[in-house]
Amino acid sequence: MQTPVQTDKDRAQPGYIQLLADMYKQNIRKYSMVIALVLIMLLFQILTDGILLRPLNITNLVLQNSYILILAIGMMLVIITGHIDLSVGSVAAFVGAVSAMMIIQNDMPLSAAVVLSLLLGAAIGAWQGFWIAYVKIPAFIVTLAGMLLFRGLTMIVLEGKSIAPFPISFQRMASGFIPDWLNGGMLHLTTIVIGIGVSVFYLIYQLQQRKMQKTYQFDIQGKGLFAVKVLFIIAIINLFTYILATYEGIPLILITLFVLIAGYTFVMKKTVVGRRIYAIGGNEKAAELSGIKTKRLTFLVFVNMGVLAALSGLIFAARLNAATPKAGNLFELDAIAACFIGGASAYGGIGTIGGAIIGGLVMGVMNNGMSLLGLGIDWQQAIKGLVLLVAVAFDIYNKNKVS
Repeated sequence: MQTPVQTDKDRAQPGYIQLLADMYKQNIRKYSMVIALVLIMLLFQILTDGILLRPLNITNLVLQNSYILILAIGMMLVIITGHIDLSVGSVAAFVGAVSAMMIIQNDMPLSAAVVLSLLLGAAIGAWQGFWIAYVKIPAFIVTLAGMLLFRGLTMIVLEGKSIAPFPISFQRMASGFIPDWLNGGMLHLTTIVIGIGVSVFYLIYQLQQRKMQKTYQFDIQGKGLFAVKVLFIIAIINLFTYILATYEGIPLILITLFVLIAGYTFVMKKTVVGRRIYAIGGNEKAAELSGIKTKRLTFLVFVNMGVLAALSGLIFAARLNAATPKAGNLFELDAIAACFIGGASAYGGIGTIGGAIIGGLVMGVMNNGMSLLGLGIDWQQAIKGLVLLVAVAFDIYNKNKVS
């Protein structure tokens, strides 16, 4: 009996199907939380009768979650190195209290007070980083002690009372908007132009990245899939800026967030320091044997966390227009949850800045949506706890499946 001749098309078919299957698996894991965020937003948009995506509410979402997103950026670096920081909420409250004393009670110039507050955050991070990196006390214990210590110091500094109000110029850090230099009237034209500019920059960047991948013969997405992805992102950028333009325009804090996200993403993806941070989280002993100064880098990661916690405390105080003893309560849990929901591994070595931001937005949209629906804080906490548990379980499931 003669064996059927297998054509090139027949031989290529299984490989083509496998390629599609692999592409689906890679993208569904990579963009799973983005898809989840979109679905959650659509769900609450329907349940709240369209209130969620109104311009005023979108602006409030940005303002209300800015300090958590800032904490999530720093926390992602800490988690990637295989550690945790439970003190960031208390540090934010303490720095906010000290800044209120400097600005409100002692009339210190705003710029000097902000710089000193950030330096105070760096000093706190250095204090905790020393015990973790050089004395080798577990980060959980050190930062738990820090949470209690700085919460107590906050109450001592404030004497159990709130200090207010801050100057208008300080409040603008958290609640100000960029001016409309183009005088668009009812529509903030400057915001529209910025959205178009960001879209053009994103398109050029993606084309350059694709060209570079071709040059080095990396696997790249098909033209169709690439075009769909780029056009979808550009549409989202312009829709978002249009919604903001119909209200007050781009909040100043959004500019701060954009700079932080871009800067930290560049460091983690394109620099030696970023690769070494991932290496420490992957296998600290192997990283040390390969010549990486693991102690110093771990120390600097906690210094960085202290600075971002201080910045978060300043922004929260500016938004609240007061320094209060209860400030920063549970901030650390929201930041940690944002990182794990955004794809960070509980074992260290895995995670992205973009993932932390997506995770923070998931938490923020859920908080906002549940509040609009009138759910009490008890139900909100219970649901957020379940979401966190499911996210970590999903990560462990994927890790075991790969291994």
